[in-house]
Amino acid sequence: MKRQCPDSECLSRNPAPQRRSVIRKGSYFRSSDGQWIQRYLCRSCQLTFSSATFGACYWQKKRQLNHRLNLLLCSAVSQRRAALILGVNRKTVVRKFRFLAARARVHHERWLGALAQSPLSCVQFDDLETSEQTKCKPLSVALAVEPRDRKILSFQVSTMPAKGHLAEIAQRKYGLRPDHRKRGWSELFCSLQPIVCADAEFLSDQNPHYPRQLKRYFPRATHRTVEGRRGCTAGYGELKKIGFDPLFSLNHTCAMLRANLNRLLRRTWCTTKTRQGLIDHLSIYVRYHNQVLTSSSTG
Repeated sequence: MKRQCPDSECLSRNPAPQRRSVIRKGSYFRSSDGQWIQRYLCRSCQLTFSSATFGACYWQKKRQLNHRLNLLLCSAVSQRRAALILGVNRKTVVRKFRFLAARARVHHERWLGALAQSPLSCVQFDDLETSEQTKCKPLSVALAVEPRDRKILSFQVSTMPAKGHLAEIAQRKYGLRPDHRKRGWSELFCSLQPIVCADAEFLSDQNPHYPRQLKRYFPRATHRTVEGRRGCTAGYGELKKIGFDPLFSLNHTCAMLRANLNRLLRRTWCTTKTRQGLIDHLSIYVRYHNQVLTSSSTG
């Protein structure tokens, strides 16, 4: 593969003969993963670079930990425990956590771009509730799933006010909490427009706010609703106590989220500290869920 000089000014000065001006110039041993990396020299500007210069892991000294950390984060392991298992500092895990989330979002966008070539005709969607720091600060995760293969298509995390007996306590301690769920639903349906047919069938529970939001982005779509049922113990409320569940793909995916992300477990002390942290963790898991857990080989 022919390499080009990474210097943009050099590329603009010599656009035509650029590839001919780059030659091989030795190699070096990368101790982090035990590979020999080819080096290059640009004869136009005398800049030296390597094949690693163009990689996403450029300048990372512990790139061999990326895959293992990705598995741990998608297997109900906290960041603090992952640092202990891998034998690294917690700051290293935090930096890699953000790096893996950014790479996962890029990969997901490419996957959606390929999926847009054959739009979907059926989608299931609903909300999953969690919290940040305390149960007095709940968060809503709007989730859309492809029912046949249980692929996660999109998600949006929104703030919402506390409900029930915690409403008065939350307002007294933290003040009035904004409800951004409508914005989250709008962003969810907007992200689905390129990959879902205009006359597709949408399946959800009987939330009274769904029809209006769905109609704005899919006016020709069919919206079927299912009555909410009592949850079974095995799925921590996500799987339902009925013989046939029309929303099984969605509910099973939500149960997998709670089982594989430690911050979403029903009984855990690993709570979400920030909304962005939850978004990053979900981004990492969505890639692993779509690429590994729901692949044809794993079922």
